[in-house]
Amino acid sequence: MSAAPTSGSPGTWRARSVRAAPPPRRRCAVADTDRLNHSDRHNHSARHNHIGGKEVPAASGATLPLIDPATALPHGTAPLSGPEDVDAACRAAEEAFPGWSSTTPAQRQVALLGIADALEREADALGAAEVTDTGKPRALFLADELPAIVDVLRYFGGAARNLPGAAAAEYTPGRTSVLRREPVGVCAQITPWNYPLMMAVWKVAPALAAGNTVVLKPSDTTPSSATLLARLAAEHLPPGVLNVVCGDRDTGRALVAHPHVRLVAVTGSVRAGQEIAGAAAADLKRLHLELGGNAPVLVHADADLDDAVDQLSSLAFYNAGQDCTAPTRILVARSVHDSFLARFADRAAQLLPGAPDDPHADFGPLANAAQLASVSGLLERLPDHAEIVTGGGPLDRRGYFHRATVVAGVRQEDEIVRSELFGPVVTVQPFADESEAFRLANGVPQGLAASVWTRDHDRVMRASRVLRTGVVWVNTHGTTVSEMPHGGVRHSGYGSDLSLTGLLDYTQVKHVML
Repeated sequence: MSAAPTSGSPGTWRARSVRAAPPPRRRCAVADTDRLNHSDRHNHSARHNHIGGKEVPAASGATLPLIDPATALPHGTAPLSGPEDVDAACRAAEEAFPGWSSTTPAQRQVALLGIADALEREADALGAAEVTDTGKPRALFLADELPAIVDVLRYFGGAARNLPGAAAAEYTPGRTSVLRREPVGVCAQITPWNYPLMMAVWKVAPALAAGNTVVLKPSDTTPSSATLLARLAAEHLPPGVLNVVCGDRDTGRALVAHPHVRLVAVTGSVRAGQEIAGAAAADLKRLHLELGGNAPVLVHADADLDDAVDQLSSLAFYNAGQDCTAPTRILVARSVHDSFLARFADRAAQLLPGAPDDPHADFGPLANAAQLASVSGLLERLPDHAEIVTGGGPLDRRGYFHRATVVAGVRQEDEIVRSELFGPVVTVQPFADESEAFRLANGVPQGLAASVWTRDHDRVMRASRVLRTGVVWVNTHGTTVSEMPHGGVRHSGYGSDLSLTGLLDYTQVKHVML
């Protein structure tokens, strides 16, 4: 599927017709002429901004080095964008907004489906871009993450055509009220380094589906897949609809403050969310914040311990634990605590970190030197009553590799319990009864996700009511689907990614009375 500007007035746009037989939802062979030219693949050393449909360097010529986490060596550069670059991107998005917002949902669907097909077609190039920036295992990215990313684009392509709305009605004599749901305008989107492409698509897809235009700022350490996304999307979107500016925190600050921006969406730390919320308040910009997590896992005595150990040992260390929903705080009924801890620690000790193409690697390195130092610091500052059962520190090799680590004997007031770990580290705590389990689970500032492991249906219903999180999984953990919302409460932020709820977050309501 593809899209092109019409030959009419500037800003008008139409979608070309949909192919009769779309490709299957898997990686498929295509002719070399349909792929990115080999010499132009995204493993070149310099990334570029994408502004108004063009690939451009920063106006100042400044760049940031990109470091391969698996080797700790530079592999390329990205623009260090300043206020001039941010202004150009926001102006391009503002100019593109009237044309894009006036397209039909069907036209936006065709564009999103075309982008999804392009990502599927360019799986290898996207994999190369993602794993060089993040160090994550290539096979896991291609098998687990990319299909889910493509599905999000396809879901929002359909959701664009199914916005809910109230029926027209007369609420006062002689007047008919109608509700219009309209796009917000230019959306600034700031994405993190743990899932660079996935988080970019989670933000971009609903914003575009609702008729908004976007200026996306990826993390300064992992911009490669976002810039490739923009290049592929340019084949299906009018210029200026999707812009990407690379840079550091000052770039993000300039973007949040720009007067053309009407909504700011960020996935990041609590600190970043607090700063952005304060800055956005000056211009009354709408906010969509998906912030830190510190997910509690409640393992009750009647749970299937073998299944819990199997699932949680895999999920806790996936992506080196750099996941806001990772099961980092495992709370276990005291009667089965020692048995669970021994099994879980034994399984964690068998997990191996490794480079992206290491067939034996269970997870990759931490994404950058700062995160390795953060995780190491938490372990170095452990109180005397805490015990490292297995793991405990970085590997003695080049790169930002850290052992899978399990810590027991912790207390609720400990830093390692109250902090978002964002690394391959898990704490295990006992609880005496259900009431204490709920108190420990809710006893941290974050509230993104939780899971409950039990065979007791009544306990599940109580937990789903009492746990103060945006999602509660039962006898599973970490699964997301495009149709269901993903978001948190308290210090984990507000607003939802995914689902119709996520789409509605990128719209505003207008009352029209006739």
